[in-house]
Amino acid sequence: MTARVADARPLTVGIDVGGTNIRASVVDGDGEVLDTVVAPTPHSARALENALDRAVRELCRRHPIGAVGLAVAGFINADRSTVRFAPHLPWQDTPVAQRLTERLELPVILEHDANAAMWAEYRFGAAAGGHNSVLVAIGTGIGAALLIDGELYRGTHGVAPELGHLQVVPQGRSCPCGKRGCWERYCSGTALVDTAIEMLATDPVHSTVLAREVLRDPGSLTGRRVAGAAQDGDPLAVAVMADFARWLGLGLAFVSDIFDPGLIVIAGGVSSSAPQFLDEAREEYARAITGAGHRPLARIRTTQLGEAAGMIGAAELARATLAETGRGRSWAARSTH
Repeated sequence: MTARVADARPLTVGIDVGGTNIRASVVDGDGEVLDTVVAPTPHSARALENALDRAVRELCRRHPIGAVGLAVAGFINADRSTVRFAPHLPWQDTPVAQRLTERLELPVILEHDANAAMWAEYRFGAAAGGHNSVLVAIGTGIGAALLIDGELYRGTHGVAPELGHLQVVPQGRSCPCGKRGCWERYCSGTALVDTAIEMLATDPVHSTVLAREVLRDPGSLTGRRVAGAAQDGDPLAVAVMADFARWLGLGLAFVSDIFDPGLIVIAGGVSSSAPQFLDEAREEYARAITGAGHRPLARIRTTQLGEAAGMIGAAELARATLAETGRGRSWAARSTH
């Protein structure tokens, strides 16, 4: 009986391909992480593919693996085979899935990292049962994913939804995407730093600990430092977090006006500081949404799976692809070159 269940839901590998590190995990059919390999992310395409090959082979020596899913921060084409562009990785219009499938002799699929995280939260975490949900991953910028009737919505060309680049301030802060006033420029870890510096520029008499640190060394400020100072009650940091909460609430109202989700999941590194902003963001969201007071509001939750969500989701999507195609075969304890 146990063997039949295991065969029905094979082990798969999910890989978070980050700009700094590769994290590859073996994930079972219940979304449990069984084993993980971490390695630095190389800076050339060939070296990166070699590193991914080594990571998967190492896991394959210890587990029977049926398929591999890669979670990538970048534009993935509609059939999830090619990385069109990834700002922190050396792939451009690269058929990554085909290359790795040929090397590993295992099915390999690609997925946008926010989509992978959304799928993991839907299957095993905070979005369970939320068939119409949005995930907003807040870190250096904003990544986003949309679930409609229990299916990931990727758009015609595979790049939807880019919610972080909705323009919320015409001619506002410049964004690396080339536009100005994007939502992520006011609601991200980077935005916490920019807001603190702007507040000091307009009112330099702040005498708080954080203010003195910024004035002494502006380059040392991080979003994590702002959030920590807010938790300690630093007035400047508290004001910055209040501004962040306002922009988060406004942005979620825009998102709800467009998609009308039943559930919104807040993920990404900044979500760990949710006690500093989430209640205020919910209040702003409830005020700003069109038809406020006359329509149901989306539930707003934080991630349950944290930084593992992308790996778990990529592994689960690879498992689904394996079931659909029937092409996979486990590669168990095989010698490697």
